[in-house]
Parts: sequence; C-alpha cells; structure tokens
Amino acid sequence: MARLAAVGGLLLGGTMVTRAVASEPPDASAAPRTFAQTPSGAGGDLVSRLGTGRTAGHWVDSEGRPVVAVTDERAAEAVRRAGATAKRVRHSMSELRSAASTLRSVPRVAGTAWALDYRSNEVVVRGDRTVSGSDWSRLTAVAEGIGGFVRMERTEGAFTTRLNGAEPILSTAGRCSAGFNVTDGTSDFILTAGHCGPTGSVWFGDRPGDGQVGRTVAGSFPGDDFSLVEYANGKAGDGADVVAVGDGKGVRITGAGEPAVGQRVFRSGSTSGLRDGRVTALDATVNYPEGTVTGLIETDVCAEPGDSGGPMFSEGVALGVTSGGSGDCAKGGTTFFQPLPEAMASLGVRLIVPGREGAAAGTSAPAGQAPGTRAPGASGAGAPAPAAGVDGSTLLARLTDRRNIGPGLLVVAGSLVALVATRWIREGQDRKAYRRRYSATWG
Repeated sequence: MARLAAVGGLLLGGTMVTRAVASEPPDASAAPRTFAQTPSGAGGDLVSRLGTGRTAGHWVDSEGRPVVAVTDERAAEAVRRAGATAKRVRHSMSELRSAASTLRSVPRVAGTAWALDYRSNEVVVRGDRTVSGSDWSRLTAVAEGIGGFVRMERTEGAFTTRLNGAEPILSTAGRCSAGFNVTDGTSDFILTAGHCGPTGSVWFGDRPGDGQVGRTVAGSFPGDDFSLVEYANGKAGDGADVVAVGDGKGVRITGAGEPAVGQRVFRSGSTSGLRDGRVTALDATVNYPEGTVTGLIETDVCAEPGDSGGPMFSEGVALGVTSGGSGDCAKGGTTFFQPLPEAMASLGVRLIVPGREGAAAGTSAPAGQAPGTRAPGASGAGAPAPAAGVDGSTLLARLTDRRNIGPGLLVVAGSLVALVATRWIREGQDRKAYRRRYSATWG
C-alpha cells in the first residue's frame, strides 16, 4: 500500500509539472480586476507622455505590436526607445480633433458619420444612401475648408440603430440584446444600448412563459447610447460572467477595458449571433435619424436589427455595447459601439467580475436562457467551453493548475523519498526474517 501511494504521488506530481511547463505563463495577477490592460498599453502611455501636439493616435499592427503616429523625429526616437514602432505623419491629434469639432458645429445631416482614422492620419466622413446630393455637397465644402486631411466617402445602406448580446429582451419599444451585467453594490443591472427604450421601459424574455426581466431605470440617448435595466428581483444570478455565443456556449468576461485601433474583437447579438472583425477607428460620431451620438468605437464587424445592446469583447475583456451601423452580415458593413468604461462611469456602476462575493461577472446567459440564469456554456476568459460555475472546479483541476510547478516538484520529491523509504524498510524486514529462519534451521 505504501508503494502504491508513492507511485500515485509520482504520477500526480509528474502531471502537475508537465501541465505547468506545457501551458503558457499565467497572468501576473490572478486576482479579478474591473479594468484590464489594453493590448497597446505601451502606445497609449507614449501618447499620454508626448502629448496630442506631437502624436496622432496609436494602433496595433497585424502582428499585435504597438504603432504610434508622431509628428517630429524627436518623438519618433522616444517611441522607438520604448520598443514601439513610430510612424511619421503630417497632422497631430489636436488638428484631427479640431477638424471633427468643426464638422460637429455645422447643421446636422442624418445619415452621416465621421471618425478619426489614425493609420491614414485623416478624418473620414461617410454618407449613407439617405443623404441627399445637396446635403452631401454642403458637407463636402466644409471638409474642403478644413483641409486635405478630411476624406469624404459614400457608403451603401443606411446608418441605423440596431433595435429589434447576446440574449434577446423584448419590450413595447422592440427587441434588443442584453449587454453586460453590472452592479452598484446593492442591485444588479443589465447595461445595454440607450436607444432600446426610454426610462421606465419594461423588458421580458423572448420565450413563452418568460417573466419580466427588468425595467429601464437610467440611460442616455442621443449624445451617448447606453441604458441600465434593473433586474426584477435585484440580482443577476449565477452565470452572470458569461456572454452567449450560440449553440449553448458562452465566453467568460473577466474585466473591462479600452480597445485599440487594429485590435480583433467579437460581438454577440440575438439576431446574428457571434461575429468578429477589427476596430477601425475611435471617437466616431454618427448622425442617426433619431439623433447624434459621439465618442463611439468604429469596427468592420457586421450587425443586424435586434443586435442592439449586445456585448463586444476581446479575450475576455468587455469593451462596449452595440449601438448601430450600416450593412448586414450577408454583405458586411460598419458597426459602432458605445465604449463600456465611459458608460459605467456615467451610471455609477461596475462590471460584475468572477470571484466577487454574490455573483460572477459579465453579461447574459447563453442562448435559450433568460438573462441572469446559469449558463450551460462558459469558460476561462475569452474561450468558449462548458462551465460549472465560479466555484465548480474539481480537486483534480486545482491540483493540475498550470501555476503548480512548485507544488508538483514537491510532490515528486516526497513520493521518491517515500518509495526509497518503503524499499529500505522492506529490505530490512527481509534480512531479519532470513536470520530468524536460518537460526531456527541451524538449531
């Protein structure tokens, strides 16, 4: 029995060490956090340090490396010394923002949008098919007066809010998608799009027999595009850290952050499901028929009516909720998102994250479940997989955690000592038995 126990210890310790060596290194901090590091943190730090007069934004290249746009060689040297790539441009961030401010000051034209394109060092103005020729000509004249770094583009389709996450929620205003679950420390809420419905709107699940999900208690639209739906029972329930991605699966959300231009992102919605694309611009302004919304994230991810309010995320980090756009998922298009940190700060709430007492974090449950119920499919941050809840890990899973290389080596060493000790004890017993038998036989 002692030998069997020692061999079992060797096997277990070897498994722990193998898993630890073969797996990627863990995060520096395993503790849950509300705000996550952006993928181009180095670029953001450099832009803050050098200032908007010497830089013109930053982005992530195709290989995930930070790139910073700079206006002079000294700034370029500072960027290179910090380990990032520098790109010389003509116009600073101050000039780009001034151009956008001028565009906002002219009479509003529904069906137009503009955003700061850091990579081309331009302000890109788009007009959909609803914009008349005369309105487009007037806007073009304003752009020409600003300078040659304002680019005018016509786009197919129309810029609309996507009224009609992932889970569908219904009210008299229409159908939307649940966004992320948040809390003010007392009650839990769904953070979704503001255009989905005014304060006082009552929301229900989409299946027969589903009861009331909650009521809109705060929001902002136009200007911003976010709202807060308080759960009918005050709590999001189990699986609150999971966003649905279809087929009964979900992705666990571990924090919130700011996106970077060029970053790959995912969006989930009740109409078109899980879709992916890249961030194409930040600080976008969209003139919807219902009003103007500013400060949005522009992406090439597709979306369709009913996807409004659904979550956008990347590698388990919550980034925003779906606002609107043009096109569809058959032909592609442009979709805009309300940044999540700004919305949470304005509403005075925080993302519910795994490990917080009372709930795990994130958004709605997977398809086929009302928001706030336990998700049948969840995972470690950013990856779809079956979930057993925040505290559902087994003893074996804990023992084989990739952080356990130290304990694994201790288990191996202890097992070897036990194996040698049992062998030595057994040999001593055999010698004593032989002597007794020899003495008895000789006598």
